[in-house]
Amino acid sequence: MENALKRIRSVADYQFGKGSGLRLLPENVEILHSKKTGRIRYVYLDGKRLATLRPTDGLFSLSIEGARRIAESADSAKCFVTVQNDVSQFIAKGGDVFAVHIVSADSEIRSKDEVVVVDERNKVLAIGRAVLSGDEMMAFKTGVAVKVRRGCMKES
Repeated sequence: MENALKRIRSVADYQFGKGSGLRLLPENVEILHSKKTGRIRYVYLDGKRLATLRPTDGLFSLSIEGARRIAESADSAKCFVTVQNDVSQFIAKGGDVFAVHIVSADSEIRSKDEVVVVDERNKVLAIGRAVLSGDEMMAFKTGVAVKVRRGCMKES
């Protein structure tokens, strides 16, 4: 168990920025393994899923709850896309993020990275996958920048 926690924390640090593993995965998380392969699959805290370890690339897919834990102290995280407040309702309901609405994006974001979408007040709106790099999100004025997987207002 201790070794598994250390391993998934280092994955989170790599994926979301140094220190993210500790914020996302406290000591009392529950780690569930795949019945077929025995590999780590899900991470829960108090019955709520924080993240899923994808078998395809070994990286995390966050839940809204997991995104909120990272956003609580986002100083070193490298996975945030900030959007204008006037589109926050649309995105929170699961709408994709268009480049024109982006206020800021971490320059370390690469295409296909897992990202957390926040409004200008730093409130988590959605989680999704980057279509563009962080620099491209800031440079482009048209097109989808983030494919939203789940908005915070969408029923689970």
